[in-house]
Amino acid sequence: MNVKKLSVKAIAFTTCLALSSVALAKDGDLEEPTALAMTADLVLVRPVMLGITVLGTAAFVVSLPFSAAGGNVKQAANTLVLGPGEATFVRCLGCTQPGYQHDTE
Repeated sequence: MNVKKLSVKAIAFTTCLALSSVALAKDGDLEEPTALAMTADLVLVRPVMLGITVLGTAAFVVSLPFSAAGGNVKQAANTLVLGPGEATFVRCLGCTQPGYQHDTE
């Protein structure tokens, strides 16, 4: 792999991390993401999180015999599948906190 390709991938990864950084929201307040945050979430963060969810699911299936033997299947499922899945699918576009958000107006 050539250094230029590696540096482009590193920059893309760093950009994804920067755009998906978690901002602490006050309890009970609805997040109001900007158009830039929504666009970055749609174009960069969601595809990366979908990939992480797929890889986590594969890792969970491979680790299942060991998790079952160790008695921590639920913890492995939460960490490898449910956490990334929630961040991917149960979050408003551009929001940083997972969970269903609805308008009260």
